[in-house]
Amino acid sequence: MKRRSAIKSLVIIAGGIAIMPSCSTEPGKASIDLKKININADQEALLAEIAETIIPKNNKPGAKELNLHLFILKMVDDCHNEEDQKAFIEGLNSMDKLAKSKYGSAFAACDPKQKINLLNAISKEEGDAKGATAFLKIAKRRIIQGFMNSKYVMTDLKKYELVPGRYNGYFPAKQA
Repeated sequence: MKRRSAIKSLVIIAGGIAIMPSCSTEPGKASIDLKKININADQEALLAEIAETIIPKNNKPGAKELNLHLFILKMVDDCHNEEDQKAFIEGLNSMDKLAKSKYGSAFAACDPKQKINLLNAISKEEGDAKGATAFLKIAKRRIIQGFMNSKYVMTDLKKYELVPGRYNGYFPAKQA
């Protein structure tokens, strides 16, 4: 009988040791595992704010609710070359600096109009925003891609019909 309880205890301890590394997360680390780029939690939150500025929540889910910032990070990590990844990280890091120089506060603390004005200035490459233009191009492209491929769009907005469409027996035909 004691062998059974010893084996049971051994299995429980081994299972706990196997699970323990996944339970301990480092504070300040990104919520997804990335291989090529290094992002911390603050940068991830900033990217979520930028994505939410581009696709805000109203009667449809916003970018944060659809986790588009995680989609962007994964796509940049997996699908972009090193130059694009470097430009993306540099642009992401410069967003708070640009917001502080223009409005005196971090990007997340700005009101929605200020955020939109800042993103428009970056798109037009005005002033100090030239370094963040490559970042914003990549981010916009991936935000739109992620939104168009999200479960919300694919199930609620697009109604799927087979290629020929429905048969309409009352469709007027031209007389030859």
